[in-house]
This record gives sequence, C-alpha cells and structure tokens, in this order.
Amino acid sequence: MDADQLNIRHLAAVAAVVRSGSISAAARAVNLTQPAITQGIAKLERQLAMPLFDRRPDGMAATPAATVLAGRVEEALRLIGNRNVTAAQIRAFVALARAGSYAGAAIETGHAEASLHRAVGDLSLVLGARLVERRGRGVMLSRRGAAVARGFRLALSELRSALAELAGLRGADVGRIAIGAMPLSRARLLPDAIARFHAAHPDVDLAIAEGSHIELVGPLRDGEIDLMIGALRDPSAGDDLAQTPLFDDRPVIIGRAGHPLGRQSNDLTPADLVRFPWVVPARGTPLRALWGRMFEAVGIAPPRVPIECGSVLTVRQMLIGSDFLTLLSTDQVALELEAGWLMRVGDAPGDVNRTIGVTTRADWRPTPMQARFLAILQAEGEKVGNLPSTACGSGTGPRSGPG
Repeated sequence: MDADQLNIRHLAAVAAVVRSGSISAAARAVNLTQPAITQGIAKLERQLAMPLFDRRPDGMAATPAATVLAGRVEEALRLIGNRNVTAAQIRAFVALARAGSYAGAAIETGHAEASLHRAVGDLSLVLGARLVERRGRGVMLSRRGAAVARGFRLALSELRSALAELAGLRGADVGRIAIGAMPLSRARLLPDAIARFHAAHPDVDLAIAEGSHIELVGPLRDGEIDLMIGALRDPSAGDDLAQTPLFDDRPVIIGRAGHPLGRQSNDLTPADLVRFPWVVPARGTPLRALWGRMFEAVGIAPPRVPIECGSVLTVRQMLIGSDFLTLLSTDQVALELEAGWLMRVGDAPGDVNRTIGVTTRADWRPTPMQARFLAILQAEGEKVGNLPSTACGSGTGPRSGPG
C-alpha cells in the first residue's frame, strides 16, 4: 500500500482515539460522527491487515500498531497543516510540484489534467492561499506553495515510515531506505554497508541517489531521501540538519603514473605545487577550500585553476592523459592506483582532513530498519577509520570536505 492512498481523516481519527481513549471524544476532536469513525477505523484495519484497537466496555484500548501509527500520524498532520486536506489533494499537488506542469503530473499519476486542476484548486481554497502561478505551459509554485509541497512530502515520508514499522510488527522484513550518496561514500563505505545490510535484510529495498551535497540536500530536506552520506559540512550552515561523524579522511595529491613529481615522493616543495596545472572542483565547494588551505600552509598563493571539475570519473581520465594534478582520497581512485594508471604523488601539506559521516533531518525519526542500516554504516565507518591507507582517526566533529 502507498502512503498517499490512506484517508487523512481516518488517520486523524485513529490518532484522536489513541489520545483520548474513546470514540466519542475523538468524534468531537476531528468533527466526525461516531459511526464514521468506527467505519473509518475498520477500513484502516482492513487495509493494514492488523487490529488497531481492542474494543472494551470501558473504551478503546490501542494496540501496539495503533500507538506506532498514531505517533507518525500526529507528525504528518502537523506537517500537512490543515485537517481538511485530503489524500487526493496531496497526491495531486506533490505530483504537480515534481513535474512542473499539469500535463507531466497527469502522466505521473494517471489522472486527467482536469481532475488535477480541480484537486489543486480545491486545495488552494482549503488553505486560503495561491499555491501555483502559470509560467507558459508549465507552472511555478508560489512561496507558500513551495512550503506546502515540502510539508506534504515530509508528511508522506512519515506515513511511509509508519507503514514500514507496522510491517515490522507483523513480522515482515520489508521497507525502503532512500540514500543520498556523495562521491567519497561511493568508493568503499557505502558499497560495503549495502552488501552487509542486504545479506541480512534481502527484502528491504535500497534506493541510491548519487550527487553532490548541493544536489542532495534539497531532496533530504523534502523527505525524498532519508539520509545523506559523505563529507560533513559546517553545522551552522543548516540548523535543520543533524550530522553524525563516521571516520576522518585525508586527501592526497594524485597524478598519472610516471608523473614528473612522482620521483620526489613526499619531498614536494612549494614550487612543485605550482609547476603543474590542477583540476579541482569549483569555488564554493569544500574540496576547493581544502585545496586552497594546502597552499596557505606553505605560504604561497594558489595558482590559477584552468579546469574546474567535480566528477571523479572525468578527473581520472584527464589525469591519465596529462600532467594535471588533483586532490582526492586514495579510496576514490583505488582501482586506478592498483592498476598503475594513477599514482600518489605526495601528501598534501597543511590540515586537509575532512570528516565523512551521515547527514539527516534534525527531526528525523528512523524506523527500526533504518536504524539497523545506520548501525551498519557506523560499523563500516569504524573499519575504514582503522585502515592505515586512509590515514584516518575517529574524529569528533565535522571538518569541511568534498562530498
């Protein structure tokens, strides 16, 4: 069952009954009749294939399933912001926000454009605000519309978590974890963690979205991904995010096999650092900042960067066929180093350590299955941190670093 197929008013009724312990009190709280609440709960129990309440002469006793569901529902209702919003309106608006046009939303949902127009129009009336503005053949969300879309996405994430937790109560080892993978995490940490987790939980789906921090942080905040793995940022940059260190990594200077500087090993001089061109990420990225810090450590100005690139694959190919240098973790080019295509030219001078870790929403409450995956990530991070080749320590907080 998809989270957006659940009836919002029925969910609100369940939460109200759990809170009050009686249908009559819940009826007043959610403005539904007692028969409507009874029928709504019965329908939810059929959909979920499990009882939510024990019917007793003195009231309704919540089952563990109802307690789990109610906690997630209360948060979802807070994020939705209005108890008169319907599931159909949420589905329509989230699809419209994602597609950018009614035509695209119609393709995504399988509903006619007219019904989507009607649902979004009704939603605007319920919320008393203009949510979209026409832009040619597409639409643009208003400021309020963008906030509403984010709230709806996060609410659906809460409801998906509720369904996963209920499945766990039924003994089903199922669910879905959406992971944002920044470049360094894809080298060793994440593949090892995924393999270990899948071996233990083969029926849980893992969805991996690759990208840089700037590409992934929006979907993380919107609830489209559950956690993001890579170099941690300055905590003050987002009070709505929480960061958990896994291990420390120290990038090194990398060049092609047989690079002229390779003969000098770690005896690189400041003049050596500016003798050859560099390919590094664009300004404003953490790795670029570390690269600049390297030159500050030896007291010289950073040279001009003729090519800015954040793709490890592209950088690797450029290095193989030229005398360019770059700054990377050895994990990111481990195969190329082993094959003899690239070489570690030398250590980077100065403090260029970065902390690799997990970033989540500050108010995110992982399901038991997601918590197990986090525990495996922690264990794999400790393994990586103990490997001599990474020059890592345990780390107590984030330092700037590339994704």
